[in-house]
Amino acid sequence: MNNVIETVNIQNPGMAWHIAADIHFPPGFDKHQTYPAIISAHPIGSCKEQTSGNVYGAALASEGFIVIAFDASYQGASGGEPRLTEDPGQRVEDFRQVIDYLVTLPYVDADRIGVLGVCGGSGYAISTAKSERRLKAVVSITGANFGRISREGFAGYDPLGTLEAMASQRTAEARGGKAQVDDVLPPSVEGAKKAGVTDIDVLEATDYYKTPRGQAPQGKTSFLFSRRAAAVDWDAFHLAEVLLTQPLLVVIGDKPGGFGAYRDGLEIYGRAASKDKELLVLPNTSHYDLYDQPEATTKALEKVVPFFQKHLSA
Repeated sequence: MNNVIETVNIQNPGMAWHIAADIHFPPGFDKHQTYPAIISAHPIGSCKEQTSGNVYGAALASEGFIVIAFDASYQGASGGEPRLTEDPGQRVEDFRQVIDYLVTLPYVDADRIGVLGVCGGSGYAISTAKSERRLKAVVSITGANFGRISREGFAGYDPLGTLEAMASQRTAEARGGKAQVDDVLPPSVEGAKKAGVTDIDVLEATDYYKTPRGQAPQGKTSFLFSRRAAAVDWDAFHLAEVLLTQPLLVVIGDKPGGFGAYRDGLEIYGRAASKDKELLVLPNTSHYDLYDQPEATTKALEKVVPFFQKHLSA
């Protein structure tokens, strides 16, 4: 896939910083025509050059879609301070800003915009779609609810104690203290195994993000501890049984891991108000297989492409 890619900085009125994005164009792109568009959202701690862009973005563009993969605010090449902030409210607003940008492009059909997210990007995409009626179809690839993760594994299953620690840390930083930046992954797979780590998601995430397999300069896998409190108080699926009505495709692997995409996928499929919803469970497939492994991603795309073609048709 040798699609043309244009990197843009989105600066909409009212924004204090820009959102960096890559636009993937389909083969034979004609600026005088209009195309359906898909927003592709990266996982937590990732960036637009990784799975959301170089795998799903490139593949969907090759099938005739305009695809825009963007970096979250405070992360990647996007603006926003302090860096490495993970704020669910801002992540949802990022999608709205990207849509605002798309509808100004003469070659984008504003009535045919869909969204695809990978891992935590799926949770944010789903959360946005509940109130963003400009999104006409939603695809979740091994989607995870970052709010749930923040209350469970990322909080040591002690959300109140974690919130107290975040409050103390933020006060310390406000008084000039040193920021606490946490890398949520071990430095290497070998080191993780020596330390007794056995969870498939942690080990495979480390293999993806910490080796040439998926490593990218802007894929930090790190977060500012004091700015994660809002995530503990957030739920990607809140009111999905009332507000999530767009056509929905949920893709998960059948190998559950600590980040919980398997359980989250089953939950949102069951809860979504969508009358047209599909669940694809890929056998012998893990969370990170669906990031970049050809067998898993090919099977996912065999479902994703016709889904978008159906629901974003003219």
